[in-house]
Amino acid sequence: MKISEIQERSPALIAKLTAVWEKSVKATHLFLSATEIAEIKKDVPQALRTIPHLVVAENEHQRPVAFMGVAGQMLEMLFIAPADRGSGLGRQLIQYGIDRYGITVLAVNEQNPAAKGFYEHMGFRVEKRTDRDEQGRPYPLLYMKLK
Repeated sequence: MKISEIQERSPALIAKLTAVWEKSVKATHLFLSATEIAEIKKDVPQALRTIPHLVVAENEHQRPVAFMGVAGQMLEMLFIAPADRGSGLGRQLIQYGIDRYGITVLAVNEQNPAAKGFYEHMGFRVEKRTDRDEQGRPYPLLYMKLK
């Protein structure tokens, strides 16, 4: 697995990462309907183009299988293709982000308990809860801080 920060964000790469996002969300965000996923997906390419630090993990075939986005010390996004979940890749990406960018905070959907448990395993603790996500949608968020 190769992990690296991406500077050149070509349309082809954005399309591949959007596909990873969609597969990941369908596997982990069971509280979202297909319509809601399709609506949110419209914003993903712009988020990928504008996040200050975009880190991608590629498999041995040079295909993206996971990515994270970091702004300041906040993990803004972390998505892993379903086939690669449980492989240690999430841990590697988080550690990369802590080491390279000083990640200390993140937000996770409360309705995604597996992700919350993963972040707790990585040393993050819930500091705050909101009833809505950052776009005002009715998906509670848990803001977590590295202890």
